[in-house]
Formats: sequence, C-alpha cells, structure tokens
Amino acid sequence: MKQSVHANILAITQSGRLEFEAIILMASLRRASPDWCGRAILAEPRPEGAWAGHQTTLSDAGRAILTDLGAEILPFTATTFGAAYPQGNKIEALPLLPPHEPFLFLDTDTLITGPLDAIKADFSRPAASMRREGTWPQPPLYGPGYGAIWKSIYDRFGLDFDSSLDLTQPDEHWERYLYFNAGWFVGNDPVEFGRRYLEWARALRDDPHDELACQVMDPWLDQVVLPLVIHSFGGGRPGADLAGLDGEITFHYRKLPLLYALGTETQIAQLEEAVADKAIRRHLREWEPARKLIYQRKGREKVRPLFEGRPLPRQERAIRNQIRAKGWWLV
Repeated sequence: MKQSVHANILAITQSGRLEFEAIILMASLRRASPDWCGRAILAEPRPEGAWAGHQTTLSDAGRAILTDLGAEILPFTATTFGAAYPQGNKIEALPLLPPHEPFLFLDTDTLITGPLDAIKADFSRPAASMRREGTWPQPPLYGPGYGAIWKSIYDRFGLDFDSSLDLTQPDEHWERYLYFNAGWFVGNDPVEFGRRYLEWARALRDDPHDELACQVMDPWLDQVVLPLVIHSFGGGRPGADLAGLDGEITFHYRKLPLLYALGTETQIAQLEEAVADKAIRRHLREWEPARKLIYQRKGREKVRPLFEGRPLPRQERAIRNQIRAKGWWLV
C-alpha cells in the first residue's frame, strides 16, 4: 500500500557542523513543505558510550531554534560505532523511532525543496538513494571481482544474490550490483530495520571474510550493508514513486560548497530564503561555511562561477578539488 510521507523523519544532529546543517534542514522543511504534518525527529548522541570524551551536545541556541522549527530532539547512547565511525549514528539511532511505522531517514546535509506530502510510496518495500558513484568495492587486479565480492556477502547472510542484480548492466560493471547512497532510505519498521542493520554492520566490521580482505570498509560500511538490509526486507532500487527524493523535493548537497556548485538557481534561492530569518541568521553566522558562502554571498560570487555554463566533471572528487584549489572548500 502506498503511503504519504507524513510518518516519521529521522536525521542526526550534534554539536558542530551537524547542528548548523540540521537548522538548514528544518528551516527548509518548514518553508518548502508547509502542509507536511509528520514528526521530525533529530537524534542527538550523548557524550558517553562510543562517544565518550567528545562534545556532542547541541548548543542552547541551536536547540531552541530547532525546537521552534518543530523538531523533536531525542538523545541516544551509541555503543557500537560512535566517534570511531560517525556514519554509524544513523544505524544506532533508528530504534528511537516508533516501531511498525513508516520512516524516512535523511542525512542532515539535505535541503528540502518541495512538498514531502506529495510523495506516495509503498514503505513495505524499502529503498534508498541512487545518487551514488562506484565507490565500493574496489576489486584487486587479480580478483575477486565485483560479482564475487558482493555474492560473498549475500551468501554470508543467507540472501538471494541473483535477484538483486540489474541485468541491464553488463557483468562486472559496478551498477549491475545493488548499491545505494545512504543519504536517504525508507522502510516501514525502523526498529527491526535498525536491528538487522546494526547486526550485519557489526559482523562485517568485526569479522570480515576472505573476499573483503583487500577492501576498505571505512567510510563505506554503512553503504555496503544498506543494500543487503533493504534486499532482505523485499526492497530494492527506488521506483518512480520516490523520484522526488533526489529530485524536485530533496537535495542531498553533502557539503555547503557543493550546493553552490551543483545546485540549481532555484535550489540556491530556496536555501537562502529558508535561512533568512533573523534568529536563524544570527546563529548560522557562527559557522564559517554559512557566514561566508550564504550571508557574505561568496557561494554565488566565488564558487558558482567556477562551474556555471561549463560541463561538470563526472566525478565529485574533481569538483571538490577545484573548489579546494580556489580556497573555498569550507566545511
């Protein structure tokens, strides 16, 4: 059954960059999707457990702004990943959400650009973002290849490998194999989804099998395990019903300079309008990327002209390097 995305959104926040990105996320949600009435839950790791010795608590000013924007800030204690692998926050925070209810996880560096309530999706069929590059695996010269590496993981967890393949892609081409960007994913039971995600991610981290011997798992572990979890719940590549995510409704910009490099004029205007409020502006100006790129307009004046009217490099790394070479890689 297809359901509107009115249920529960989950994103991660903590002191520093994620606090400021969470404010952008929430401000853009309220501006671009005013009729959306679901819960927006921001998971805040406590400075204990796997985050012991690190400052994770939001500032009082940031917490007040996020609360005013309608966010529910819920603390959790990370026990498995924490500071050693911050991407694991998304895995360990999923049980904060109510069980047996549809959910949408969003990376905090996401701009809402359209009405989330316009999306109708069958959440019983999990899916995730296809806005990715062939970052993992990197098969060694003499093997194993893509197929053998991926099949070994499916076999380890008792999953059917062949049904996950995109047979329109050639053998040993990375897009043949189920691989997502973990910037957004959906499902219909966050507690069970999170339990399986944590169990399998911990297993691959702690006991990598032979086919993974030459593979780098950090920072890719969450994206390696995500397709397996999605496939195990009967999900797969997103269909047209989720096209608005990474489309007209959300923009996973990753880093603020990339928003000015890759975003449309409309998306950049939506960002700037969303954070024009006096209280938001006062707080975001404490964060150098926002102060210089948004409020001092260096994103428009310095970053955007590097790419405007020219073909973009095919790999994001090349775009980052061009911005960095000009001194505007502010993150």
